[in-house]
Amino acid sequence: MNVHRESSAACPGPLGRREFMQVGALALGGLTLPQVLAARAASGNHSKRTSVIMLYQHGGASQLETYDLKPDAPTATRSQFNPIATNVPGLDICEHFPLQARIADKFSIVRSLHHEMSSHTDGGITVLTGKAPLVADPTSQSKSAHPDFGSVASKSLGPGPNVMPPYVAIPQKPYMTRPTYLGLHHGAFEVGDPSGKGFRVPHAGIAAGKDGKRLGDRKTLIDQLDRIRRTEDLRGNLAGVDQFRELAFEMLTSPESARAFNLAEEPDALRDRYGRHLWGQACLLARRLAQAGTSVINIYFNTPKTGQEFTNWDDHPGNAMREGHFAKYMKIRLPYMDQALATLIEDIHARDLQRQILVVVVGEFGRTPVMRYGVPNRSYGRDHWPQAYSALVAGGELNMGQVVGATNSKSEYPTERPCTPQDLLATIYHHLGIDHSQTFDNFRGRPVHILSEAKPIAELI
Repeated sequence: MNVHRESSAACPGPLGRREFMQVGALALGGLTLPQVLAARAASGNHSKRTSVIMLYQHGGASQLETYDLKPDAPTATRSQFNPIATNVPGLDICEHFPLQARIADKFSIVRSLHHEMSSHTDGGITVLTGKAPLVADPTSQSKSAHPDFGSVASKSLGPGPNVMPPYVAIPQKPYMTRPTYLGLHHGAFEVGDPSGKGFRVPHAGIAAGKDGKRLGDRKTLIDQLDRIRRTEDLRGNLAGVDQFRELAFEMLTSPESARAFNLAEEPDALRDRYGRHLWGQACLLARRLAQAGTSVINIYFNTPKTGQEFTNWDDHPGNAMREGHFAKYMKIRLPYMDQALATLIEDIHARDLQRQILVVVVGEFGRTPVMRYGVPNRSYGRDHWPQAYSALVAGGELNMGQVVGATNSKSEYPTERPCTPQDLLATIYHHLGIDHSQTFDNFRGRPVHILSEAKPIAELI
């Protein structure tokens, strides 16, 4: 979808298939209002609206250079950066995270996450859906057979106040997961790069007018939705949704929904503090969306900027064919993360939103304890390592200022309190008020548990 703002009060014409699917993603998500209320009642979440902002570190961040440093390990394993003390005694983190070090009492670190999937897609599927692929795909071409936690939240909770989209991805959705048997309309709503000059409030091609008033020609829009609904069955997922037309219209013409996407309403000083780059502006937009009622915002935390000096978290030798030592690229990357993440956490607390919003920082796996040389030109780095990795959590009424779990002296495997991706997801669902033991029918009509074996991380609850 091209993200844009219309200047005319007239409807620009029929919606296309893609725009219609995005309207569906922003409407009730295939649920009637009684079903939404019943799902919340079953989870014990009767009234409060909570949100999760995930910073998904695509590529797999090195635990040894971020949150589980091993400065005394052998040379071939030793962390490439020094640890620094934080305002929580005993909770040391990377020297390139000085802003986070000042607010460690506002987050916790889980150092004992582990699973068995070593490719990017399989690892991402495991971390985001809680269900590991039955057959490993070393080529990283696999797609999920089950929905990720954002799609589950869309199905379980429906839209937020003012018909806010329940699941938003910035700037793009995870490429390895699909809404599958929940229906295409439960996929993530992609909004693009909010740091770009052309970023505007998404309206799915429908104009609400400069003053934010609703369209005058209501019947024209309803007729468009009806016409596409008759021709686009979407596997039958839209059949029988009586509220679909009304809710789609309300979302598309809601000035409150549009306002949540409008970063221009934020003071320049705050936008500068977050950082005028993709990660900074994505975190600011995520806070606005969470505050407005979006349940899940997944930030594809790949690179903060484009350019030869920027690489993602896949710090093996020659990542993206950039030659040299991986620490050189991490040293450039880490301050951008520190700026965006620390400001996000502080901003959430400044607005007293720390009970409503949970921030989770995690990738698909960690990196190998042993480093190696490789192409091009004897570049140096760490390979994929799902056997041990770390995550940061902040807010969500969880217990902060602690480290959960530990790894051995080389960060090869957990030695204390091993946790799984499923346990982390169970913690996320607990915050969202979703009963992770509930089931959804798959394409064959068979019930599938959201998570079959998992418990929220007790130390955090």
